[in-house]
Amino acid sequence: MPDTRAAAGTVLTERDLAATQRRTVRVLAAGQVLTGVAFGATLSLGALLAADLSGQEALSGFATASVTLGAALTAIPLARLAGRRGRRVALTTGNIAALIGIAVVIAAAALRLFPLLLVGIALIGAGNAATLQSRFAATDLATTARRGRDLATVVWATTVGGVVGPLLLAPGELIGASIGMPRLTGAYLFSFAAQVCAFALYVLVLRPDPLLLAQRVEREKSASVASPAPRADRPGLARFAMVAVAASHVTMASVMAMTPVHLSHIVAPDAVTLAVGVTIAAHVFGMYGLSPVFGALADRFGRVRVIILGQVLLAASLAVAATLPDSQLGVLVALVLLGLGWSAATVSGSALLTEATSLALRPRRQGRSDTLMTACAAVGSVLAGLILGAVGYDGLALWALVPVAVVCAGAVVVRVRQPSPQGE
Repeated sequence: MPDTRAAAGTVLTERDLAATQRRTVRVLAAGQVLTGVAFGATLSLGALLAADLSGQEALSGFATASVTLGAALTAIPLARLAGRRGRRVALTTGNIAALIGIAVVIAAAALRLFPLLLVGIALIGAGNAATLQSRFAATDLATTARRGRDLATVVWATTVGGVVGPLLLAPGELIGASIGMPRLTGAYLFSFAAQVCAFALYVLVLRPDPLLLAQRVEREKSASVASPAPRADRPGLARFAMVAVAASHVTMASVMAMTPVHLSHIVAPDAVTLAVGVTIAAHVFGMYGLSPVFGALADRFGRVRVIILGQVLLAASLAVAATLPDSQLGVLVALVLLGLGWSAATVSGSALLTEATSLALRPRRQGRSDTLMTACAAVGSVLAGLILGAVGYDGLALWALVPVAVVCAGAVVVRVRQPSPQGE
């Protein structure tokens, strides 16, 4: 049930806000599980459908590009919508886009229309843009002492959906075939149902809206003479946070995207599928499984320090990949470290972006951050393929050190030029 005191506009105590925040995090985490199921099926089936409908395996990568493009183009509009109407409206708008996208994908498969497939996948990407912004919704009412952990809890919930989604492919195909659905689309039945459940969850349970309530609390504090002035906006620190998140994402995405191709060259043909599955699963666990740990570290030791820790882990991953490119175990270790480095940098960088931005500017700046992150990853993945072909997997790992170096240099500048309030 909604918090009636918040809905009625009565004065809220710190205890009320803490209880509302705990409830908000639980709702957002549940939503991440549901939307993760839907997105997991898209990642698994998109490339297969693209190859099937186009008749060319070389075009299978267009599915990933479409998801990324859809997320990049809609991140800022959804963030602006959140700023005006609240997180609930933005999240449910993303759900609606994903539901339409799923229907379009199924129609494209039935009609054998490759361009229509890409449109549907892009709409599902728009839904994923809203899913990404759930982590920021977890910070709207969070205190400085718990902001990293609350954000990380929502990020961690992605693990469940990311694992469950691909596991539903086989039963989905059986159910889809029994009711006459096009080949490779049966699992989208589960995706559609999960998105509907997420939509209902946000509409019915995400009350009060965390961003609208945070805006109300800030207005009340500003109107009170006894309250301290709102914390100043720090655009320089916010820009560093955006660069740290985007650069870390580029490093992760470029190496991860090329790993299945590389494994196909160093593993026996009959073992490629197993090797790729185990390696990517371990990588996904590294990305999300320990995010609460990095959130706690960011709260305890500061955001910038944990961003630097993330770069150390990324550099260690790339060093392993560069020195042991022909070892399956070496690649596995590199991918786990790659996921851990991404997790540390993304959790702490997202928390830092929130704290360095005034409440009025947060949704727009958060949207820009997600747009920068996804757009850079798309470009990085394309360049990674070219680099892999030119200098190999070990050469790609060395090139991927460039964004790591950029973030480390930025961290040095930030530590010199910016004060270090508690939590940063």
